[in-house]
Amino acid sequence: MFNEENTVEQMVLDTLCGGVTSNMVAEELASYGGEVKSWRFVSAEELPRQHSDVLVESMVRDALIRLNPEIKAQPDRADEVLYRLRTIPLSVQSEGLVRANELFAEWLRGEKSMPFGERGEHTPVRLIDFENLSNNDYVVTNQWVYPVKEGGRRFDIIMLVNGIPLVVGEAKTPVRPAVTWVDGASDIHNGYEQSVPQMFVPNVLSFATEGKCYRYGSVRMPIDIWGPWHEGENKAEGTLADVQRSIRSMLRPHVVLDILQNFTLFATDKKHRRIKIICRYQQYEGANLMVARVVKGYPKKGLIWHFQGSGKSLLMVFAAQKLRMHRKLGNPTVMIVVDRIDLDTQITATFNAADIPNMIGAATRQELQSLLAADTRKIIITTIHKFGEADGRLNERSNIIVMVDEAHRTQEGDLGRKMRDALPNAFLFGLTGTPINKRDRNTFWAFGADEDEQGYMSRYSFQDSIRDKATLPLHFEAVDVKLKINKDAIDEAYSQMTDELSELDRDDLAKRAAKMAVLIKAPVRVNAICQHIVKHFQEKVEPNGFKAQVVTFDRECCVLYKKAMDELVGPEASAIVMHTQGGKSDQYAEWKLAKDEEEKLLDRFRDPNDPLKFLIVTSKLLTGFDAPILQVMYLDKPMKDHNLLQAICRTNRVYPGKTHGLIVDYLGIFDDVATALDFDEKAVQKVITNLDELKKELPGVVARCLAFFPGVDRTVGGYEGLIAAQDCLPNNETRDKFAAEYSVLSRLWEALSPDPCLGPYEKDYKWLTQVYESVKPPSGHGKLLWHALGAKTIELVHENVAIEEVRDDLETLVMDAEVLEGLLEVKDPDKKSKEIEIKLIARLRKHKSDPTFVALGERLEKLRERHEQGLLHSLDFLKELLTLAKEVVQAEKQVDPVDEQAKAKAALTELFAEVKGTKTPVIVERIVNDIDEIVGKVKFPGWQDTKAGEREVQKALRKVVYVKYKIKDQDLFDKAFGYIRQYY
Repeated sequence: MFNEENTVEQMVLDTLCGGVTSNMVAEELASYGGEVKSWRFVSAEELPRQHSDVLVESMVRDALIRLNPEIKAQPDRADEVLYRLRTIPLSVQSEGLVRANELFAEWLRGEKSMPFGERGEHTPVRLIDFENLSNNDYVVTNQWVYPVKEGGRRFDIIMLVNGIPLVVGEAKTPVRPAVTWVDGASDIHNGYEQSVPQMFVPNVLSFATEGKCYRYGSVRMPIDIWGPWHEGENKAEGTLADVQRSIRSMLRPHVVLDILQNFTLFATDKKHRRIKIICRYQQYEGANLMVARVVKGYPKKGLIWHFQGSGKSLLMVFAAQKLRMHRKLGNPTVMIVVDRIDLDTQITATFNAADIPNMIGAATRQELQSLLAADTRKIIITTIHKFGEADGRLNERSNIIVMVDEAHRTQEGDLGRKMRDALPNAFLFGLTGTPINKRDRNTFWAFGADEDEQGYMSRYSFQDSIRDKATLPLHFEAVDVKLKINKDAIDEAYSQMTDELSELDRDDLAKRAAKMAVLIKAPVRVNAICQHIVKHFQEKVEPNGFKAQVVTFDRECCVLYKKAMDELVGPEASAIVMHTQGGKSDQYAEWKLAKDEEEKLLDRFRDPNDPLKFLIVTSKLLTGFDAPILQVMYLDKPMKDHNLLQAICRTNRVYPGKTHGLIVDYLGIFDDVATALDFDEKAVQKVITNLDELKKELPGVVARCLAFFPGVDRTVGGYEGLIAAQDCLPNNETRDKFAAEYSVLSRLWEALSPDPCLGPYEKDYKWLTQVYESVKPPSGHGKLLWHALGAKTIELVHENVAIEEVRDDLETLVMDAEVLEGLLEVKDPDKKSKEIEIKLIARLRKHKSDPTFVALGERLEKLRERHEQGLLHSLDFLKELLTLAKEVVQAEKQVDPVDEQAKAKAALTELFAEVKGTKTPVIVERIVNDIDEIVGKVKFPGWQDTKAGEREVQKALRKVVYVKYKIKDQDLFDKAFGYIRQYY
């Protein structure tokens, strides 16, 4: 028989211990200090550690003595370091996991020092040798138990370097479709990281696989952004061999240590929370290709095309970080060149959030010239235009590495040549998110190396990013012809509007393209379009919590649309963001926003709870603007080539619940989108789906789902109907097949909803959804096929739930001996057991995050499987079910029911009501809430049984009763404390 231990887990161990068998070149290895050892297997029980140890301390001690001459001279110094290291996992409760992980990473990277020098001066402490990797000890083990032997957590795979657990892996069974890598990732993210965070304090990354897909993430990274890992051209997934290839490529010692040292960032997000960022494979590959070229000294350039939204800003941060630290490069200058006039770009924001050291901006030509003349060895961020203003040579050094963002734009005024003149010996790397047109010779001249066959050094395409779920597919909707404008007028406007012009010149040209402008701005058209936008948004976008961008022809249109939309949805719902001079002569001065005002406005737009739903723009925010909550772009402006692609890709960022980006096209621009983008037509068509195509698919998909239930009367409600449906899904195999078909249907439904075309299928879909929910594994396993339902589906089911009969009368059923006797005479034990099973599942689902109930759910699944395989007679199955049901009821009695808190409040309210005078009606509620809040903060499980716990709670209570409200009544205090003991 196949199971997770003898298939996936064993395959991972064998692959890891099988030596470096990837297509690595000798010179890459040589740069890591010679041959790197592979992992050696040691069983967990043989490792010299207590179950409560996070580190294998004797191995850490050996490494400290081996790698640090000062410690070797006095080996007891190793204990001082170990003492420091031990405190970090202990601090995880107060610091939070990400911060504790960051503190430990500083030690791992050799950034910490101790006073071990001759005269007590600080010397760096090395836990890992990054210079000569063969000096480290690489161990992999399985079934590692922490923190206690009985009832501790059991980790499938742990990878240790010098006794420090850097990688945690979770393997799942490969033989059941409903169990996927998501289950493993969920065990780590929702289970272990919450219950035993100490184990993840030294963690570099975690991975999960079920033998079909391999995914990895870092601490507290949401599961939906865990990524795949590929190397080279073969990116296939689905077999053990594919997973093996990913493991061979990523989990080699030198790659894990490279990620730890150069491809990990700690940053602060918009909500001021600390987050950990780890590279995706295309960032690792792109950055290392650059570094390799610089180390080798040729070719001195390269072009990287990574599709919009796939993380180019981070790629540049990782590359800059590694280049600056590289011991062979002698402290180079790294320049990041962006294309926006102000330096306030996504890249700058990324660098700032990640606290990258030694970074400065050069906002003027003078600053740039003086920084380069002074031979500044830092990361310099500047704009491409500063080179346009530079004359002659700025610096002839060869260890200057330049990375140019959105390189396809450097054709403007031939800035690429200027840059080459200014820095004749520098390395020039161009990064772009849009495929470069064959016509665009300038970009290839400046960045494309002859050694690169297709002109690109690294390419991460449209399809790659969608397959890896780094970005979402784009759907587009063409709009009613009545609103369209004839083709000739659009073409005329195209020829008038060119990229190289400033915003003001473009406005003038737009005025000259009068024919187009008059058509576009006709009041009757503006009103019709705004009405369409609002109706479409309220029906299709708003119910799911997403937001919109309205792209208009010019600045005058921005104002016209704003006015029309204000009348329809009120002024709060939309805002204009556009370039304005702000002087007296500028008719758009009232729309001018200072930089920090604009930033605040965009943050409001990103906030799902803010009433701001629409941003009205004409050219601002069409490149580099990142707001994952943005799903739909209402496009009413002629655009072409990379401008068009960059603009529409504002909608493709990944966001919870979002299945695709949507473009609503008012000008028919997409009628010839492939020719406009001038590259592989099939590739574009694959990614940009027409919603009409999806509508055609719907009837077939519904029919495939219903085909599982031949002859079932779908009008029968309650148990009877549900049991009839479940009888058609008798075993795991059939249930998984149904889940796969239903998943396709529900994704389609979410994408189309609330289109009227769904009407005829609504009843069937509701019915299928309820059957799907009723056969879903109660333990919550199988989170990929058995996925969480989308917002629209849930709404639909809530409108009128048919399964009202699933009541919670299980207790009477279980506890009653007569019931048992009656059951033994039951004519149809199968039917009765089905009924109990349905009730049981409903009960278990209520506690789906509690490990006790998850375990009971797993038992229910195993029972069901044994019954299906004919190993359990129907009557025995029923008896086992009743035993399990009894345990569920008992377990529920152990759980603090939610209403206990409410009861506590009610009891205290009564108590205080006795002392309140005529003037204190409001105060009662306040006192009660204060007690609730304070006790909530200081209590901990089992506080009633410890003196310290009682003291803390009494102290908190005193603060409220005596100090804040000045009620000096011992009897009242005692009673309040009595209540708290009972109810908290």
